[in-house]
Amino acid sequence: MNPEKFFKLPSFNKTSSKVSILCGLQKEEQEAVEKRSSQVLAALNKLSTKAKEAWNLSKAQAPVIAVLGSGGGLRAHFAFLGVLSELKRLDLLDAVTYLSGVSGSTWALSSFYTEDGNTEGIEVELKRRFAQKEWNLNDSLEKTIEAAKLENYSLTDFWAYIVVSKQTRELQDSPLSSMTKHVEGGTFPYPIFAAIDGDLYYSQKKEEAKNTWFEFTPHHAGYPTLGAYIPVNHFGSKFQKGSLVNSEPERDLSFLKGLWGSALASLEEIKRFILDQLTSLKEKLNIKHSHLRGMTFDGESPEVARFMNNIVTTEEELLDLVMTFIEDPNSPSVLQKLQALQQKLEAGRGEEVGGTAHRWLPATVQNWSKISPGEQGKQLQQLIQGFMEQEKDSGLSHSLSKLPGLSLPTSKFFLENPVSEFFDICNVLIKTVVCFGKWEWGTIYNFLYGHGDIKEQEMSNRELLHLMDAGFAINTPYPLVLLPARKVQLILSFDFSSGDPFETIRSTAKYCEDHKIPFPPVEEAMLEEWARTPPDSCYILKGENGPVVMHFPLFNKDSCGDDIQKWNEMYGTIKMADSYTLDMVTQLLELSKENVRRNEEKILSEIKTMVSSP
Repeated sequence: MNPEKFFKLPSFNKTSSKVSILCGLQKEEQEAVEKRSSQVLAALNKLSTKAKEAWNLSKAQAPVIAVLGSGGGLRAHFAFLGVLSELKRLDLLDAVTYLSGVSGSTWALSSFYTEDGNTEGIEVELKRRFAQKEWNLNDSLEKTIEAAKLENYSLTDFWAYIVVSKQTRELQDSPLSSMTKHVEGGTFPYPIFAAIDGDLYYSQKKEEAKNTWFEFTPHHAGYPTLGAYIPVNHFGSKFQKGSLVNSEPERDLSFLKGLWGSALASLEEIKRFILDQLTSLKEKLNIKHSHLRGMTFDGESPEVARFMNNIVTTEEELLDLVMTFIEDPNSPSVLQKLQALQQKLEAGRGEEVGGTAHRWLPATVQNWSKISPGEQGKQLQQLIQGFMEQEKDSGLSHSLSKLPGLSLPTSKFFLENPVSEFFDICNVLIKTVVCFGKWEWGTIYNFLYGHGDIKEQEMSNRELLHLMDAGFAINTPYPLVLLPARKVQLILSFDFSSGDPFETIRSTAKYCEDHKIPFPPVEEAMLEEWARTPPDSCYILKGENGPVVMHFPLFNKDSCGDDIQKWNEMYGTIKMADSYTLDMVTQLLELSKENVRRNEEKILSEIKTMVSSP
């Protein structure tokens, strides 16, 4: 691959309706990085003055520095915010060209850019949210309900709006493309968010999985090793043969944070966690429905009583059916409850809410035992959809206000929880359970579908992609910043992983060896020697070719002394937000800042060496 090919590239902008396949950087990134270069030079001049040294800088000598944040759930989220805050305070962040993250670190990057890099303000707001344990279930549920209406709903949607929003105590409505205002003028480092193609990752051997890496920037989304991209505002839209055929609205950052940050634990732990969240949501729905069952109204007429009874009893049976399916899709009770619902609708009771649904229900009941659990879930979705359509056509909520004895404005339940919300939540539950059964994550349209210029058939013959947290592959985004076109010379890698503090180094070295990518030599004997004692706060790796790598383990003997195990146990990856106290958040922020301060001179020394080298 000739690096000279990475220049004089054709323009590629967010209004493009074509897939871009180029060898090298997209023009927008290249222009942003070039403008950033002048900012880096100014920062280096400031740092040299601060160090009372003459670094003899010129534009040609400006090094390209990348700062990486690993995965690690909330631990990574808080720690990477601390790192960014301290790098900024020490004037080091202005010398950085690229910021990149995996999993929990992408949550920190999202906050950094959406809050205009105001790290002090971000910390204040973060502490406030966690001190007050702030989280609005209704807002998150509303987002999930809207996502469940999309054709490509997957576990990622549920995870993003119900799990990650609760973990981070925020919903971010803005799109990734909104970050362009900070990077096009070179004001901030250029951000790169990591994911992987789950289908390729699980179908290929790990050492062959070069094409699995997928990246997002404020301008584009796509496969860096193929040079295949689309404008990020078209991510999720439908393409065929390289052209846009159906445009979809750009997904918000809350969804993307769920896509980027789903590898918080082992698969079994994630499955248990999702089931716990489904059970919790199911119980909340049951409480709301019990509220409806217990309501009475002044001057209630026989017509009101009959109408309300039909709605409530039918909904109760549907809720019971949904709950049974969630708990065990293979339970014989599911079919029994379907049959009971069918008999009720056929007897003419509850026609107000089941007119559309009961027409095809007999066929569903008859074929139930002959279809797969996934298909059964789809049948239940159609059943719920039938009730939803009937409610919409008949205007139940509006009809309630016209019934004698019921004054809608005085009924807070119906003002805040219309009948349609019940069916919406049932739809979320069923669709999520179906996705859970298939273990379906990150479902989007494949923008390379049918593309004639892609040699690899596995890239162009799939109509759908399933993107996942890159932490399943390598828990730090080395493969993205090691692209030759990015010309990165110094990598500051802040590792917030649990377990082996050198695994990301080991995995990256193997990846680079397999794909002939320059990287400092890493011998297993060296890693074993490092592992015999508690980790230091900084390791420096150098080789004849490739970048210099500075590796910073979060929990180390310099900052934690003999309490490294205690810190690891206190800040587990799957640790829930509710268990974080304000003191815990503050302590982790301060620890990560201390790691940067402790190694400031080492970082400056490596920068000076690169600036001075020919």
